[in-house]
Amino acid sequence: MTLPTPNLDDRNAQSLVDEAKQLIPTYCPEWTNHNVSDPGVALIELFAWMSEYMLYRLNQVPDAFYTRMLNLLGEDVLPASAAQTDITFWLLDDAMVSIPAGTEVATVSETDDPIVFATTEPFDAVAPQLLTVQTAGLGGELLSLDEDLRRGPIPVFPSLTPGAALYLGFDRSLTGTVLDLRFGVANQGIGVDPTRPPVRWQIYTAESWVDTDVIADATGGFNRDGIVRVAVPMVEQSAALSAEPRFWLRAMLVEPEGDQPTYRSIPQINAVSSSRVAVSVPAEHSVATERERLGESDGRPDQRFTTLLAPVLELRPDETVEVVTAAGLTQQWERVDDFQESGPSDQHFRWDQTTGEVQFGPRIRDREGNYHQHGAVPESRAAIWMTKYRHGGGDLGNVPAGSLTQLRTSIAGVDRVENLGPASGGTDRESVENAKLRGPMTIRAAGRAVTAEDYERLVRQADSSIARVRALEPESLGAPVRLLLVPEVGEKHGRQPSIDAFALPVGSMEQVGDYLEERRVLGTSVELLTPFYQGVSVAALVHAAPARPPDVVRDRVLAALYAFIHPTSGGPDGTGWGWTDDLNAATLNQLVADIDGVERVDVLLFHWDARNGRRVGEAQEIIRLRKNSLFLSGVHRVVVR
Repeated sequence: MTLPTPNLDDRNAQSLVDEAKQLIPTYCPEWTNHNVSDPGVALIELFAWMSEYMLYRLNQVPDAFYTRMLNLLGEDVLPASAAQTDITFWLLDDAMVSIPAGTEVATVSETDDPIVFATTEPFDAVAPQLLTVQTAGLGGELLSLDEDLRRGPIPVFPSLTPGAALYLGFDRSLTGTVLDLRFGVANQGIGVDPTRPPVRWQIYTAESWVDTDVIADATGGFNRDGIVRVAVPMVEQSAALSAEPRFWLRAMLVEPEGDQPTYRSIPQINAVSSSRVAVSVPAEHSVATERERLGESDGRPDQRFTTLLAPVLELRPDETVEVVTAAGLTQQWERVDDFQESGPSDQHFRWDQTTGEVQFGPRIRDREGNYHQHGAVPESRAAIWMTKYRHGGGDLGNVPAGSLTQLRTSIAGVDRVENLGPASGGTDRESVENAKLRGPMTIRAAGRAVTAEDYERLVRQADSSIARVRALEPESLGAPVRLLLVPEVGEKHGRQPSIDAFALPVGSMEQVGDYLEERRVLGTSVELLTPFYQGVSVAALVHAAPARPPDVVRDRVLAALYAFIHPTSGGPDGTGWGWTDDLNAATLNQLVADIDGVERVDVLLFHWDARNGRRVGEAQEIIRLRKNSLFLSGVHRVVVR
């Protein structure tokens, strides 16, 4: 049980009025009319009401007190995290390009300040070269087509069985590369819809085949001469599948979806070539500050210095505190989480990401009266420097695709830049209200992953960009604990975020996995997954109340539907759609009917293909939520009469 909140003064307005009236004969005996109509009594009641309000404020424990108490218990308010995305640099030619780490790219706005991202890794590589063209059926051996291609047309697929594929082997990794694959088509693949052919482009990694993004397919699914432009994701690629080390990209025939037509004849090509047109480099929402002087040491314990900019991000190995003594000796100090294990000569400091504060070791007295220095103290007159730090983070960095277009430093060979996908993972500093709820749970479980609630809480601690977590019990004895992770989606994605907006930030899986590895119970294992986002589209016929503008009513209805059917902020309580809740037309009828200006409404539900952006199947009264899924709004249609 929790301790009751102390009531420092339990008097209310009426008790204050009664107490004041009892004192009237003592201090003002000539005042004899104590009725409510008396002006003096009215003033007493007014001041009693004001005093009650002041007592209410007195009884509220301030947020700063809660924050300090959490600090004493070893818990800090979670800092802001930086949004991440891949920046695509479009190249002028196919020559070698060098993009240094820290290259800044920003948004362009005439009214708002630019939002700046910086690359986190350097990119320095020559373009990959296409070496071989091969083919294989589902589960079959690779068969080289190089000689056949020199003599004439070759079939793209060995058969029309799903799983058959065309394999392109390159001399180096394609990771982060945007390729133009130019095909000469000899015979068309009759039967397919050129706008959505049943072909999936994938690269081979050390573990499996991973889908690539097809930016454009001018061939219409191998129906005409043209270019297929693919963007290879930032995953580690493996050279395997053949005797010669090759890095593979394939076009695989897949099962058609719904009413999607498939091939009736195998397309043939007579030429294929490749060229690199762009490279993608991971970036984060941050601006680097080089060598900032924080101040000068006075030689006393527990000194604190603050950076000019805040919030700041987690320090990297090349980002640290540098102490320059009066004699000119330079010392690089080490960051620690606390000073518990720090001795008097250990050059340690603490780093507060929320405020940018640097703290040096305190001097603490024990019960016998002896003083112990935890961590060394910079000598008097020593200059305190930050070699480098990064300022940024917050929900502001969750910008949509195509918004980062300004290259702030020119790079040879680069024509333009953009982010092909939305930035995600940016979260603001944890609110005190959330810290009040999280702190007691953390202390109670002592930081160990035992129950499902422990796993869910620890995931949020590991990565503040995770909005929701669901822990699933092992399916059998010895099976792993499965965790479904849902990232935070900011307002930048609008009221109808796409399925790509719910992609986990780069490195999030590794960060959460490493954090849980240190806290899981011996003998257990963890599997990190993402839920299936089940698209749904609503068709609503609304009859507006008299004299209500139809456009206004329509906007209100759409806003309510998009807010209600949302993975992280939807549902009846606004905390995200329930993991087991079906969607019923009757529920939406009631939701829309309660909107101001709506007289009556009829609602129908449709399945929605979130990847291809279209309705699927017939209208339904209820849509069942699949296992381990969350509903995601498609395009809703509202007609107001």
